[in-house]
Amino acid sequence: MDNNTVTIHCLQNTLLFQGLSEEQLTTIIAIAQLQIFQKGDFIFKQKEIASGFFIVKSGRVKVFNISATGKEQILNIFESGENFAEVAALDGKPFPASAATLKPTELIFFPRQAFLQLLHHHPDIAINMLISLSRHLRHLTGVIEELSFKDVPQRLATYLLKLKDSNLENSSRSNESTLIVTLDLPKTQLAAMLGTIPATLSRAFYALKSDGLITIDGSQIQLIDYNRLQALSQRCLP
Repeated sequence: MDNNTVTIHCLQNTLLFQGLSEEQLTTIIAIAQLQIFQKGDFIFKQKEIASGFFIVKSGRVKVFNISATGKEQILNIFESGENFAEVAALDGKPFPASAATLKPTELIFFPRQAFLQLLHHHPDIAINMLISLSRHLRHLTGVIEELSFKDVPQRLATYLLKLKDSNLENSSRSNESTLIVTLDLPKTQLAAMLGTIPATLSRAFYALKSDGLITIDGSQIQLIDYNRLQALSQRCLP
């Protein structure tokens, strides 16, 4: 791939390379490779040997596992400026999960050996990578907590509240007491992220609607009772 398509601006917008000089970033660009994927392409599969890690230049990537029965569990979703797969790239062991694109995606790939050599000369990158790994660990801890201690309606309530907080898809207030958010995933993928199946997710949407917490208009969800949604999301199973 043409390394010239990876620019200093691309790298400056990522956590790993924040605070580095242009001279340092130029050195990093020398080992970077641009990779282009279509929607639904696999980037790597679980148990494949890790040859490096990735930064999302544009697009969207899901990292996931599939059980022996074929059930998919999405572990994380990465968007522009975010990095993933650095754990396997650092320890040299196989990827612990699979990754695929949710839309047409451009990735910046860093080969493992070349990047490890860079770390010896640029300790600032190593510190930033530790911060990034800590964020990923906190996220996975949250995933385990959600799956272990909450039922599907509670997980859905948590997701809707997080969607509101992140202002994805230009969420906007319709008035002081209601809020409209737009689902950022198809319902099949949302079910996989919430650790369930589409039929169970549909019942969870119906339950929240029947309880007067939300209304549904396609992918547009109106949060009618924010306080009750919040209380539901924070309640643990008995």
